[in-house]
Amino acid sequence: MKVSIQKISEATGFSPATVSNALNYKKGVNKDTAALIFKTAKELGYIEENRITKVKFVIYKRNGKIVDDTPFFPLLIEGVEKECRAKGYELVMCNLDQRDDDYEQQVKWMLSDTSAGVILLGTELMEEDLELYRGAKCPFLILDYWSNDMSFNGVLINNSDSARLATEYLIGKGHKNIGYLKGNFRIKGFRSRAVGYKIAMDKAGLPICEEQTVTLDTTMDGAYKDMMRYLETAKDLPTAYFAENDMMAIGAMKALQEKGYRIPEDISMVGFDDLPFCEIMTPRLTTIRVSKQEMGQLAVRRLHDLIQKKGEAKTKLQVCTQFVERDSVKDMIQG
Repeated sequence: MKVSIQKISEATGFSPATVSNALNYKKGVNKDTAALIFKTAKELGYIEENRITKVKFVIYKRNGKIVDDTPFFPLLIEGVEKECRAKGYELVMCNLDQRDDDYEQQVKWMLSDTSAGVILLGTELMEEDLELYRGAKCPFLILDYWSNDMSFNGVLINNSDSARLATEYLIGKGHKNIGYLKGNFRIKGFRSRAVGYKIAMDKAGLPICEEQTVTLDTTMDGAYKDMMRYLETAKDLPTAYFAENDMMAIGAMKALQEKGYRIPEDISMVGFDDLPFCEIMTPRLTTIRVSKQEMGQLAVRRLHDLIQKKGEAKTKLQVCTQFVERDSVKDMIQG
């Protein structure tokens, strides 16, 4: 019979709530207390060294500006939950905030727990954040991020190719003056999308006008306010914009419309993510659909392989996207 948290509580003298918080790496537990609880849990057989039954889905926040303010990630988590059920894993949701005083200690505890595999949602990771995650003792995978030195297993969106195809779509519709809506928090996904945009523009021999590259907040309301400020002094707007995500695209569209611009008659717009409200806004937003649930499921499948020790090579799995044509782009060739 499996040892209960109550049994560990009785053996250590700490409350069941403290024991549960320690075993799930929640904040507020003294490190010495946590160490004793883990030691006792292993001795009593609560933590089985050779059998992993849990998946920890860890949401990393550098500042929360991306992961806190979009419906993208709940849809991705649905996929993780579904695949964990299919594979028989208990799913434990955790938050990891770099701004916490005990952040480094939380990471060390998480990576030393051999009773669980870890999927780290790394959307807000920067290259300099990675050193702390090397040498994990548990099966470990980063979702929505990729390390340039190829030292981690990763599942991510095919950002560069997707942005290139979206820009090529605008070019194919006769747009030669294509602006770029750029997030003010330069996560790796955004930087890869900027590369794809540049590749398409260079390939077509079209200039990239720095004055038409607009840096916006990554939230919908923030993007709206930043675009309103930009439009106060902007001249010679492009015929189309590619936005690094739908939140920025929608915020910018609202600002443009309030300033009297018609979409797509005056200015076209393409976003990235295909969030649920893209279909119901006016005009409906042309965008890039990311298979969010499938991406979460794929991460669990790859982690399952790592748990089963199938293959030692690090892998980078890129999820391809789908271009969704709606109403926010004018065909300049047809008129």
